[in-house]
Amino acid sequence: MSTTSNHVIDQIRNAFAQRGAQRYGSEQVTQLQHGLQCATLARESNAPASEVTAALLHDIGHILPDDTHGAEASHGLDDHHEARGYRWLKQYFPDRVSDPVRLHVAAKRYLCTVDDSYANRLSPTSHQSYLDQGGPMSPAEVAAFEAEPYFESAIAVRRWDDTGKVPDLKTLSLDAFIDDIRQCLVS
Repeated sequence: MSTTSNHVIDQIRNAFAQRGAQRYGSEQVTQLQHGLQCATLARESNAPASEVTAALLHDIGHILPDDTHGAEASHGLDDHHEARGYRWLKQYFPDRVSDPVRLHVAAKRYLCTVDDSYANRLSPTSHQSYLDQGGPMSPAEVAAFEAEPYFESAIAVRRWDDTGKVPDLKTLSLDAFIDDIRQCLVS
């Protein structure tokens, strides 16, 4: 394993160790529980390592150290965590991992736009953030989202995101996903 791989894996472990115990919004799970639930759901779906890794790390923008957050302003529940996470992941991972993270907020807007019942299935926190993040997409936004090379992976990550909020659900540990992360790191 390269020094860079060790460094990135250490940064991920440290982010979850330092901030993973924080509550995930107003949900009844922590940031770590949410990430592990999403990654476990991806693994149970026989998703490729890139989608398992994206599912695990899709909200890493919420838990990165403050010096990596950049200057985004927070308005309501839209803290632009997907952009923060994407910028950090892009340094170490290929597009098949970083793009679904960048797109997972847009995927929620997309699913709510193309499926009338999807918004009704969102948790109260996710529904409010959906509104804060722009609400329904315009036809041009739908077309642009569908043109993204990894939009289907982003939709998969989004669906795991929306279901990975079960209090006390048994999941695999963070260590169970290290090989997936390692497989995806850019050499």
